[in-house]
Amino acid sequence: MDCEVRVKHKTERNLDRLPEPVRKLFFLLVEDLKADGPIQKSWPNFSSLGKDKYHCHLNRSHVACWTWKKGSVEIEVYYAGSREKAPY
Repeated sequence: MDCEVRVKHKTERNLDRLPEPVRKLFFLLVEDLKADGPIQKSWPNFSSLGKDKYHCHLNRSHVACWTWKKGSVEIEVYYAGSREKAPY
């Protein structure tokens, strides 16, 4: 499944504040989303957050969240950052 992944502008700005190892993990996740679609069971703590929303852990203290509508080829990453500030 080839998907188009969009990263929200606010999320792109927040990436600069993340530690380099976490940024690298984020970009690996984006590549996995492009190649394999929104269901990323190989990523730690992957789960659905409800209708069309998903998340996984990048490491112990950072997560990424994205949306995907069934049948669509577009995934939107709307958050990457600390677990404490995650919008779920």
